[in-house]
Amino acid sequence: MTRWICAALLGLLAGNALAAPKPCEELKAEIEVKIQAAGVTSYTLEIVPNAEVKDANMVVGSCAGGTMKILYQKNGN
Repeated sequence: MTRWICAALLGLLAGNALAAPKPCEELKAEIEVKIQAAGVTSYTLEIVPNAEVKDANMVVGSCAGGTMKILYQKNGN
């Protein structure tokens, strides 16, 4: 029985580690790699607090435990 309890506790701890919030700069860097791989050369990524999001269609990521958003805007060539 104690093995089951230990296994359950370890499972809960592992689940929390996987759900840890990602730092904004790290997530922004990952998104930049994907955008550049798609061949986009002129764009802007901006990290802003949730309250400053005016267009939800521009949001490409959420970070800092859901308190910040990463906004994408393609610039004209």
